[in-house]
Formats: sequence, C-alpha cells, structure tokens
Amino acid sequence: MKNSLLAIFLIFTTLSSFYGQEKISPINNSANSNLLRFETSKMQWFMIRDSLKIPIGIVETAIKRNKDLVYIITSVDMNQTASKWIDSTIVKSKNFEPIYHSSFNQQRDIVLNFNDQKITGYYLDKRTDIKTKLSKIIDTSFFDSNFYPQLIRLLPLQKDYSAKISIFDYNPESKTGVMTATITNTEKSIINLKGKNIDVWKVDVTDDISGNEAISTYFIDVLNRKILKQEITSNGRKMVMEIFEE
Repeated sequence: MKNSLLAIFLIFTTLSSFYGQEKISPINNSANSNLLRFETSKMQWFMIRDSLKIPIGIVETAIKRNKDLVYIITSVDMNQTASKWIDSTIVKSKNFEPIYHSSFNQQRDIVLNFNDQKITGYYLDKRTDIKTKLSKIIDTSFFDSNFYPQLIRLLPLQKDYSAKISIFDYNPESKTGVMTATITNTEKSIINLKGKNIDVWKVDVTDDISGNEAISTYFIDVLNRKILKQEITSNGRKMVMEIFEE
C-alpha cells in the first residue's frame, strides 16, 4: 500500500511538473488584453560604468490598437548615430498572434510577415549588401520576440510568479526559430520617478536569444502596468532605460 501511494505521488508530481512547464502562447494565453491601451512614452537609455550613468540614446514607443490589431512603433535615437532605429510590430488584439514585424537601422533591415503557420521575409545586411530571404513553416503557436516585453506587463503578475513564453526570433547571423523567454522571478518593489515613489512589479526575464546569459529586469507600475524602467545585465555590463515622458 505504501509503495502504491508513493507511485501515485510520483506520477502526480511528474504530471504537475510537465503541465507546469507549458509555455504561454497565443493559444494558451493568460494575458489581460484590456491593459494594453493607446499610449506613448519616452525612455532615456544609459550605459552604467562604475557608478556613472552615461546617456547613450532615447527610446520612444507608441502603441495604438483597434478592435482587430495592435500597432507598436519603437524609435531608437542613439547619440552617436545620425539615423534612427525603427521597429514596427503588428499583432492581433485578441490573442497577440503576430502579423508583421520590421526593423530598420544603419547595419541591417529585417521584414517578417506572419500568415497562419507560414513566415516570409528577409534580412538585409547593409555592411555586405547580402539579402537573406526567409520562408518557413512552423506548426506551433508563438509570439513575435519584439512583442514579448509588452506581453509581460499584461500577465497575472504576483509575488514569485514565473512563466515560459514561446517566441519567434529571426537572425541568420545567429539563431532563427521558435525559442523560449523565461520569467524567472517576480516581486514587489518601489522605484523613485520624478521625486515620487511608485509601487512596481520587478520582473526578471531571460531568453534563448542571448543563450539565457542576459538578464532583463522590468519595473512595471502596479496600477496601470506601464513599463517605467528596464535594466539589462550581460557579461558584466549593465544598461538602464528609464521613462521620462508619457
């Protein structure tokens, strides 16, 4: 009897572990889409060197949505470059399934079109003028990797919340395909913004894009779920983005 109970316990534990690892995707989605509204924000981008915060650019994000689609336009204006880095993302309003993504900067262009299970597009390396085309069939559900930072703020965050997220990323110079982003820890915290203390969710995230070596920490307003600050730590280097205009 004792051995039977132990066997049942082990089976239950195994099944619980298995189902606990199920990834968040457009077809398995606990995000609250009502939290994603029309908004614009600007963040100052800093490189941290010793105790110094060195400004390196401005990141501006605009979000628009209608009944069917969400549009996210991100413009990165680096201090040392003349042209901006422009990212555009379109997803479905209902479940955030990807529709379109593009990214243009001085070094390369990326364009992706998502049509059911088929992904088409290209990667243009402007340094070599080599254009790599993409046509790929993927039979699993995923988010655009450029959207998942926005997805995090919409999840049912609470103390010790963790999750795995299915994402697609395209980079012929490193990795292409469906990967995993992992929320490793969530906790309540307080940050000071413009002289005001604000309650936030502090969410630590890694992903397969960086080989899980980079850690992104998002500071998300508890009340309105806006991303107020982001820290990125990788190979001993640290960058910080802080909102300064809404």
